[in-house]
Amino acid sequence: MSVFFHEQLHRTSSVMTKLRDFPVTICGGGALGANITESLARSGFGKLKVIDRDRIEERNLSTQPYYRSDVGAYKAKIITNSLYRALGVNVDGQSKELTPDNAGQLLKSSALVIDTFDNSTSRQAVKDYCMTSDLPCLHVGLASDYAEIIWNEIYRVPSPANDDVCDYPLARNLVTLTVSVACEVIINFIATEQKDSFTVTLGDFAIKPFNLL
Repeated sequence: MSVFFHEQLHRTSSVMTKLRDFPVTICGGGALGANITESLARSGFGKLKVIDRDRIEERNLSTQPYYRSDVGAYKAKIITNSLYRALGVNVDGQSKELTPDNAGQLLKSSALVIDTFDNSTSRQAVKDYCMTSDLPCLHVGLASDYAEIIWNEIYRVPSPANDDVCDYPLARNLVTLTVSVACEVIINFIATEQKDSFTVTLGDFAIKPFNLL
């Protein structure tokens, strides 16, 4: 019996084949990126790449799928190892910093890019490369009790004023809710080519279509 038995019953064999063969690159291995990578792998995706230069810290453990024994190791490496052990899925883990100079090299083999970086410089590099290359890109981000899942065409890179701030409040439930919505948007795009953008707010449990004002 396939490890994706229940997912296949829900998605159909045709959709599962698309997911298995669709190359997706996740930019970031933190609260959003690591959990999105794991969720996609457990949903049947077979061609995943994750890019993250950071090492695991103890403060990551409440919102990211790592263990105490992983502290100090590279996030991309641990994601690769853990998902292979769990599912036999080969994730291409790249422990590198994505920059405007190497974005093409790191993203060129993708059919879809998921941006979850926590700094505006890297987000801008992803946005610019994907726009220039006509490569589908979904940006997923968090701020306080708010999250957004927005396609590249209507995405605005945030101000760099609060880049790399690691002591902001963050509820695990907002992370998991955002990851679930993002992964469903990704699967729906691959199955139907439809691009849906959403906002998520935890205080009122609201998931709403994103409208660019």
